Amino acid sequence: MGIGATAGVAAAGGFALSANASGTSKSSASSDALVFDPDAYTKLTKTVTDTDGNDHSVVYHFWKAITYVASPVDATYQSLIVSSPVEIDGTAVDASNAPILLANSVGGYMPSSVATATEVGGGGSAMGGGGAPSGSAAPSASASTASNANGNTNATGGALSSNQLLALAAGYVVIEPGARGRTLKNSDGEYYGTAPAAIVDLKAAVRYIRSNKGRIPGNVERIVSAGTSAGGALSSLLGASGDSKIYDKYLKELGAADASDAIFATGAWCPITDLEHADGAYEFNWGTNALSTGKQVDQTVSKELQSQFAEYQASLKLRGLNGFGTLTARNYDEYLVEQYLEPSATTYLAALSDSDRETYLAANTFITWSGGKASFTWADFLTHVGARKKDAPSFDAFDLSAGENNEFGADTTLARHFTAYGAKNDTTGLTTKRVASDIAEKLDLMNPMYHFAKKNPGRSKHWWIRLGTKDSDTSLTVSANIAAAAAGLGDDVNHLYYWDEGHGSNIDPADFITWIAKVTGHTKRAAAAK
Repeated sequence: MGIGATAGVAAAGGFALSANASGTSKSSASSDALVFDPDAYTKLTKTVTDTDGNDHSVVYHFWKAITYVASPVDATYQSLIVSSPVEIDGTAVDASNAPILLANSVGGYMPSSVATATEVGGGGSAMGGGGAPSGSAAPSASASTASNANGNTNATGGALSSNQLLALAAGYVVIEPGARGRTLKNSDGEYYGTAPAAIVDLKAAVRYIRSNKGRIPGNVERIVSAGTSAGGALSSLLGASGDSKIYDKYLKELGAADASDAIFATGAWCPITDLEHADGAYEFNWGTNALSTGKQVDQTVSKELQSQFAEYQASLKLRGLNGFGTLTARNYDEYLVEQYLEPSATTYLAALSDSDRETYLAANTFITWSGGKASFTWADFLTHVGARKKDAPSFDAFDLSAGENNEFGADTTLARHFTAYGAKNDTTGLTTKRVASDIAEKLDLMNPMYHFAKKNPGRSKHWWIRLGTKDSDTSLTVSANIAAAAAGLGDDVNHLYYWDEGHGSNIDPADFITWIAKVTGHTKRAAAAK
């Protein structure tokens, strides 16, 4: 079957990744539920341009949407696609034991579908849309666009297909799962994609993959998750919560495979998570920054939330990386500057030509450049970033207008408060000023920090975490806390911030692909067909 279409050009922090596709078809049906059919693929060819501008011709087998649970609520979202390379640049490869990149494209906790995807990278569609459209690896401009979407993301603020394309060209198996999201509503007006639906679906997808060991391509013991924004939060949660029993009843309801849902490694870009503490963290970070209108948020609210953050951070008893000591609200600004921000600025400036560096420093006099290193204060950094993206509170809005309020909706209720502070200060006229009784359980189900605190033995032991320094969609402390929690348990953590980059940025995708090979022990020699 000839496709003959341009599969996409995905912007990856300034790197162009392009792909062209064509192919022939082979299929064989399987009547057994949750049994992967290794023969039901289409053979496709794609040209992938890597971050150095080199073209790679990849022949791969593609399995269109496969429902990953026996009793789906909505198979449009509860399905996955599989892409496995068989030839790269004219050399045959054997991907039977290659790492598996499990790349979700969730953004804003919205629905993500691969139901009509026709090739690798098709997971970028949302709200029931199809696969990667001609000319773009992101959904079309006419798709419903979220407030956090930008040139780095798809229409819902989730990941583009950069990681998937590079992984395929590196000889990895790429699996892209869909998942239910917060806006889905049935004919009775009931919301069926709110918390914890998305994480339960991703766990079910992992169980499907692992239950098909020996049938599905790739090494099911070397699954590496990836996601951006809410998808980054879900990737973090998937990594932290492996095999946790608190999800069992939800997975059983869906008829998920009887297998482990633990993953080997986690990739997370700008994870918006730890939602019950996100408002306090946001105000700690961005409380003094004005909105784009120039207006300051309610400083009484901001200061109250900052106090909550101080109490929460103290309760975590996390130690910073590189021997920094216990992280508190009193020293977290210093920690961010020393551990992440100054090294980030240093890396950025060192890569510039002498003339470009001189120009940048002249325009940004708050930076002291000495001995090949950048230094500055936290206050000057905040001024450099400028306007904050969100009002206060940012996540549990008093008027229930935030997407996260919808994420905790239930039955026919569109949105609910999920913090005591939000409920107490509700402005919508609710008769009760208390959070619903089921919220506490749902917060645990949705928070990777809960699982770190439990020292979950099934968690991922390898972490790749990235965030832009100008990303005010969330607090810079959120990903830093994940990194500190994982490192504190002895996990391998690779965490850095991209200087002057915003939400959803991924400027080192090739390094991520190399990191996967390193942590999984995968080599090109092992992948070569015999």
